[in-house]
Amino acid sequence: MKSEPKTVKTLFRSDAMQRIMAFGALIVLAVGFSLASPYFRTFDNFVGILLATAVNGVLGLGVTFVIITAGIDLSVGTVLTFSAVMTGVFITNWHLPIPLGILGGVLAGALAGFINGVVISRMKIPPFIATLGMLYATKGLSLVISELKPIYFNDTPAFREMAMGSILGKIIPGFEIPNAVLIMFGAAIIAHLILSRTILGRYTFALGSNEEATRLSGVNVASWKTAVYSLCGLFSGLGGVLMAARLNSAQPALGAGYELDAIAAVVIGGTSLSGGEGSILGTIIGAFIISTLTNGLRILSVPQEWQMVVTGGIVVLAVYLDILRRRRN
Repeated sequence: MKSEPKTVKTLFRSDAMQRIMAFGALIVLAVGFSLASPYFRTFDNFVGILLATAVNGVLGLGVTFVIITAGIDLSVGTVLTFSAVMTGVFITNWHLPIPLGILGGVLAGALAGFINGVVISRMKIPPFIATLGMLYATKGLSLVISELKPIYFNDTPAFREMAMGSILGKIIPGFEIPNAVLIMFGAAIIAHLILSRTILGRYTFALGSNEEATRLSGVNVASWKTAVYSLCGLFSGLGGVLMAARLNSAQPALGAGYELDAIAAVVIGGTSLSGGEGSILGTIIGAFIISTLTNGLRILSVPQEWQMVVTGGIVVLAVYLDILRRRRN
């Protein structure tokens, strides 16, 4: 009988409990907004929430790896823009086949992440400063390469169909879920497998738990940290491709601020800013919380500035709960 309270206590102190709490918060939000407005529970609005979550969710996947290592990446939003612009250059300007253009856009993001990793791990620049520098660099490159003008994909309708078409709609008539949502879930499954089943995932947790002990155990910390930031850049590149396909254009001025939503999704989902703890499932739940909250407040005609205030308050609360849990542990 005495072991049972300890088990419950351990559960409440675990990172799994934070994911359960985040999922509970998502359910409460959905039920509350459904009662407040009948439009919220329509199928079209449900699809809108899914679509709004797709890009932020993909960005959050990469940020999860970085934050688990106790790092930060402020450049994912502008790397997204840079990848979208490069995709536009490859497909529209250079007339490359769509698959090659998509691959080029994703690899452009991975390259930016690789540079972040090298600067942080080899040059010992703090992640905040290194990724802030990359934020400005990719923002400027996007404007220079695009010549300050959007790059449109009007001659390649198949590119937009990749994200905005619906394979499920063809299989199940009336169930028009955009492919971008399926890509997000597919990317989440791959990210989960990497984090939980590969040596990169194990070293990601090890770096965040105790980097010095990991180094003393013979692990090449610099190489694995570079790999983590490269992976984050790769997911940012995928997010850029999805954004370009969704808008049917590469907008060089778009992307700033997306890094904040991605970091917020990761933190709300239970990944600790102190490193060593986190999950892909929690990040996806956090991304849905942000999209649901934004969507619901917009339906209720809450001004955008107050939407940002509410989101900021939720992020601070999530971090505070994580601090309390760590103190109790």
